[in-house]
Order: sequence, then C-alpha cells, then structure tokens
Amino acid sequence: MIAKIGRSANIYGALAYNQLKVENENGQILFANKMIETASGHYSVAQLAQSFAPYLIANRNTEKHTLHISLNPDPNDKVSDDKFREMAEQYMREMGYGEQPFVVFKHTDIDRSHIHIVSVCVDEQGKKISDKFEKMRSMNVCRELERQHGLIPATDKERNQTDKIFRPIGYRAGDVKSQIASVVRHLPNYYQFQTLGEYNALLSLFNITTEKVEGELHGKAQQGLLYIPLNENGERAGHPFKASLFGKNAGLPALELHFAKCKIKLKDTPSKQTLQSAVTIALQSTNNEQAFKKQLGEQGINVVVRRNDAGRIYGMTFIDHNSKTVWNGSRLSKELSANTLNDYWNNNIKPDIKEPTVQLPKTSPSNDADLPAEEPHHLFDFLTTEKHEDGLIEAFGGLLIPEAQGEDYEEQDFANKMKKKRKRTRGQK
Repeated sequence: MIAKIGRSANIYGALAYNQLKVENENGQILFANKMIETASGHYSVAQLAQSFAPYLIANRNTEKHTLHISLNPDPNDKVSDDKFREMAEQYMREMGYGEQPFVVFKHTDIDRSHIHIVSVCVDEQGKKISDKFEKMRSMNVCRELERQHGLIPATDKERNQTDKIFRPIGYRAGDVKSQIASVVRHLPNYYQFQTLGEYNALLSLFNITTEKVEGELHGKAQQGLLYIPLNENGERAGHPFKASLFGKNAGLPALELHFAKCKIKLKDTPSKQTLQSAVTIALQSTNNEQAFKKQLGEQGINVVVRRNDAGRIYGMTFIDHNSKTVWNGSRLSKELSANTLNDYWNNNIKPDIKEPTVQLPKTSPSNDADLPAEEPHHLFDFLTTEKHEDGLIEAFGGLLIPEAQGEDYEEQDFANKMKKKRKRTRGQK
C-alpha cells in the first residue's frame, strides 16, 4: 500500500474535490471522526467544513493547515469498506492525528479502489502537530497495515509482470484521463521519436492518438495538442483532452524539443542498422503483412500500418522496444517506405532489397560441430506471452514507474484549477 500526504491552505478545495465524487456517484463517505453529524447523514461541503472551522480559527501561524491523504492498496488487493475504515483510523492514530476531526472518502470511479482522508494538522489550541520524519513513519505504518490485513507489499519486487504503468487504456474501465496521463506523462522519458507521426504510432499501442489544433488568440497564432482515447479497432472512443491537463511534458513545445534532441541522438546510431537488418530479413522471408508483423513482434519490434479509406498504405512505422526507438519506414530506409510495402502486399510487387550484410570478425576455419548453440539475445528477455493477435506487445518490461500506484492525476488537475481561481481572486482585489 502506498500513502500520499498532501498539504495545502485550502480545506474547502480538498473537501470539494472529494464531495464531487460522492455527488457524481463515484465515491462515498466511509467514516467521519469527531465531525458534526447531520440529521440525514448526508453532507454538503459547507457542512463538512464547519467541523474544521474552530481549529482553523485557533490556528496560530501554520500556513498549510489542510491534510489531504490518500491510501492506495495494490490493484489486486480486495479491501472491504470495514477494512478501509479500520485502516484509516489506525493510520491517522499512528501518524498523530487520531484525535483530529477527519473524514474518509472512498473513490470508486476506477478499478483501483482507494480512500482519501481530509483533516487539519493543527490542534484545538491552534498548535501544529509535529510532522517530523513523516515519510518514514508513514512507510512504517503502511508496512504494518499490509502485514495485519494481508495486503500485497508495495516493496514486493516480484509483482505480476502485467502490472505495468504502460498498458493500453480501457475506455470502459472509467477515469480515462488518468489512464492517458499514466502513459503520456512518462513515455518520452523512455522512448525516442523524431516526429508527431512517430509519437502517434507509439501512442497507438496504448489506444491513444493526438491531434494538433491551431487557432488565434489576441492576434497571435496558437498551437496545441489534443489527446484522444481509442477503442480496440483504433476508432475514437471518447471526448478529447487538452495536453495541458497532463503537464508540460505532454504539450507540443516539450515534444518538439524532444523531437530535436532525438534527431541528434539517433543520427548514425548503430541501433538503426540493427533494426533495418531485422526488418529487411523479415520482409524477405515472409509474403504477407501478418507473417511480417508476427516475425518482427517475436523480436520485440512492433509494426504500425496506417491505411486510407481505400485500403492503401500511406504510413509505416517501426517501434523497436529493444533500443526504445521509433522509426518511420522511409526514415529507416527508402526501400522500407509505405509505398514499397503497399505495392508488395496489395499489388504483389516484390521489393528489390539487397541482402543485409553483417561484418563478422575474421576467425580460423572450424567445423560446425565446434560452434556453441545459439541463444536468444538478452535484449528480448522482456517479451511476454501476452500479445494481441497482430503481435502488439501488451507488457513492456522494466517500465514500472516508482510510486505510480499512488498518483491521482484528476486530483492534481483539480488542485491546479483551485490555485488559478485563487490567483484570479487576488488579482481582482
């Protein structure tokens, strides 16, 4: 289980974020400690805030007085509401907040059930409750809760290999924005690509695409990106999201900088020749698209083919998960362009491609019997048996982002909006 402790000066914002989940039937209040009760058992944000008012009035000089804590068990843990209540009480007690008013919300809008706790870190006299060694104490409490309730340890290195942060989004699972964020916020840190087309080819493995939008604001030309979820057939499966929702790394300026850096880094890289040889051999040893994709897929290389409505191939991109690079076919080699492969697979015109040559070290003659048995290259070790029918790799080894399990992008987006709102209010004053 992973705990995240957030602090702010906005008790109303923390309560509003969680109460909105309740009102949209994506959450519920599980437990309230030392909170003013209502006759109906239902609460508004204003009613919840009343319980914290005396503490904030007494507050002496603690600027970030509001606590917003989330407790996130492993997605494979099955935690009942009673167990969540028990864990929340014990966590707050062990962290020194057991006598504080706090309210526990359970979020149910995504597969990963988790709870949020809202409280204040000043006592009835307005004195700040000590937060010394907070992170270490929180980790120790989480390990104890895992042990007591039989939860999967967050430090367990033998996690299920399919539990990766990089995985295709499922638009039916809900909270699509968080799913997209889990991919686009980190993908450029691992993969090198030189154009928006190559980026889109990579995103297509995760059922995501982007579109560039252009406009004018105050007489100045503006450009931006939209991220759009796709279904299993590559069709739009929901409304688009602005790139700004996912942070600066997902926006067009950051991506264009990434393109430029990759162009320099990939110039004359040995991995290009290795990939080119693998693709050429696959093309010479197969006679149809599916066999071609299958052979390369077994080597950790995805092939993304784009067709127009008439079925003509107009785009061909190769994604090499071994070198973590993405290559447009024509950039890789003129003989591997979309037109060449369209003529081969659609018109049966076999491309004229030279046999790739590999420079071998000179050795003294020997008998075949003296040669050791060939073994698969260690770079292919990340491949799993779970693949789509067309060879798309579903699990990408070594790409689990630390503490990604505890991230809540929707909460961060809400917090950013509240900050902007406060800035506008100050400006008006």
